[in-house]
Amino acid sequence: MGKECIVAGKVYSGIGGQAVMEGVMMRSSDKYAVAVRLPDQTIHIDEKTDNYSANPWLKVPIIRGMVSFIYSLITGISALMTSANYFEDDEETKAKKAKLTEEERKKMESRELWGSFAFSLVVAILVFFLLPYGLSKLMGRLIPSQLAVTALEGLIRVLIFLVYILLISRMEDIRRVFMYHGAEHKCINCVENGLPLTVENVKKSTRLHKRCGTSFIFIVMIISIFVFMFIRSSNPLVQILLRLALIPVVAGISYEFIRWAGRSENPVVNLLSKPGLALQRLTTREPDDDMIEVGIASVEAVFDWKTFQDSHRDEF
Repeated sequence: MGKECIVAGKVYSGIGGQAVMEGVMMRSSDKYAVAVRLPDQTIHIDEKTDNYSANPWLKVPIIRGMVSFIYSLITGISALMTSANYFEDDEETKAKKAKLTEEERKKMESRELWGSFAFSLVVAILVFFLLPYGLSKLMGRLIPSQLAVTALEGLIRVLIFLVYILLISRMEDIRRVFMYHGAEHKCINCVENGLPLTVENVKKSTRLHKRCGTSFIFIVMIISIFVFMFIRSSNPLVQILLRLALIPVVAGISYEFIRWAGRSENPVVNLLSKPGLALQRLTTREPDDDMIEVGIASVEAVFDWKTFQDSHRDEF
């Protein structure tokens, strides 16, 4: 069972996940599972265990956020590789793979996915870090305050991110991913609100969740504004390198806020969480029943929700 806590009379299970291709990845403590809706409409589940919770750095504030950030990237890529394996390639790729052994095919698929990830990472750095930095410097010629220029850079970054989300949300495949994202959130909320994990109960649950990765990314962008204000070098190259080097630190600080927000019902915390929750209205969609069934399957593969709810029945 995942890590549990009780704050302000409400129980939080400690489970989390992400959407993948036609499915949901759910993780809890030292186990995660990828549930995928196959073309024949059956649900296939891949379960994996690791020793994540035993990492001693998870007890150190800020550092544990960096560790969690890296772990999430690794498990996310692994989940995408797992889900991608269950869908057919185009004819050219099929012909190419037909000439390979099973081991060679897996290596090729791994290289392709990690290559795509590396390319996406480079593009993300260019678009979400270097472009806002460059634009703010151009506009900064008219702004005497360095602090104002740094704040402007952060606002440009947020604007670019919002435009990016709006554009990709128009793609059919991404819309389906966002629907599975909604199924993931609704299943977790159903469990954490003490309702039996059924399709009907999940449908009634909200698709917004404080501990969502979307909220995390938004908080990263906001906190980066304040962290980058401490970069005082006049050398543009040093400024860029320091920004990139501080990304893990920003991620660690953001993790602490998300962790706190997920466990608190404090009015101030709820207010600070609202922008991230509002952004989730773009990155989640209402799922259909088939998607909810996949979400339920992923939860049940890693988490004994019945025992969890029975042991905290008085707290809901």
